[in-house]
Amino acid sequence: MNRKFETIGLFIVWFAVLAQLYLIIQHRQESVIETLIRFISFFTILTNTLVAMYFTAIIFKLKAYPFSILSSKGALTAITTFILIVGLVYQLVLRSIWQPSGLQYLVDELLHTFVPIYVFIYWCFKVDKLSIQPKNLIPWLLYPLFYLIFILARGYFSEFYPYPFLDVHEIGLFKALLNIGLIIVVTMLLFGVLMFLGKLIIRQRIRNGASNQLS
Repeated sequence: MNRKFETIGLFIVWFAVLAQLYLIIQHRQESVIETLIRFISFFTILTNTLVAMYFTAIIFKLKAYPFSILSSKGALTAITTFILIVGLVYQLVLRSIWQPSGLQYLVDELLHTFVPIYVFIYWCFKVDKLSIQPKNLIPWLLYPLFYLIFILARGYFSEFYPYPFLDVHEIGLFKALLNIGLIIVVTMLLFGVLMFLGKLIIRQRIRNGASNQLS
């Protein structure tokens, strides 16, 4: 696969993230600093930015930190898992609670629907044996763990929670923790599903390679 797939992904994801930044600043009700903190409090934004940085690192062959993390063995599978979580949570939980229009609608669909599907298709072409080994994926669980700690800690003091299913003040700590547990279970299941699919894809490639050699 040439770099056209990565280039298209880079432009689309960066456009969506930056357009969302423009929209949230344009319609802000708090200070610019508080608005920016709230902007990066959304898992959707952080994960789409992670996708954009991954494509950026691939295209420009960036090896310095933090881009070096994105070239680690389990990075693509982990990033694919997290962006699929973004898509699933939005489609199943958040889509029904508001109806964006205009540019906001376009940006929402890009961040929550198009990018997850795009990255999954890309993963299907690029997955390799090393990227689906558990030892290479487990360290990536620190990403959602640190995110949740940050959101709960900051929410305690600021009373701002980016998602209603994490809003301790509205639904209570027990239910928020229950929702977090459910998200962790879904994340682990997605890890397992991608590992299984990855093995199937790699086996099919091997079969196709053997067939081509015999023909």
